[in-house]
Amino acid sequence: MTNRLRAIGIGGTLIAALCCFTPILPIVLSAIGLSGVIGVVYTDAVLLPVLFIFIALTGYAHWRSKTRTSS
Repeated sequence: MTNRLRAIGIGGTLIAALCCFTPILPIVLSAIGLSGVIGVVYTDAVLLPVLFIFIALTGYAHWRSKTRTSS
C-alpha cells in the first residue's frame, strides 16, 4: 500500500510540475480536443495546490513507510 501511495505521489508530482513549469498542458489538451478547458485548468490557482497535494502525499507515504519499518 505504501509503495503504491509513493508511486502515485511521485507520478502526480512530476506531472503537476511539468504542467506548472512548462507549456505541456495546453499542448496535450489541444491534441486531445479539450482546448476549451485550458483557461480553467491552466492557472496557478489550480496547478500549484495540486502540486502541493501530491508532494504531501509523497511525504506521507515516505513517513508511513518509515514508521512501519521501525516498529
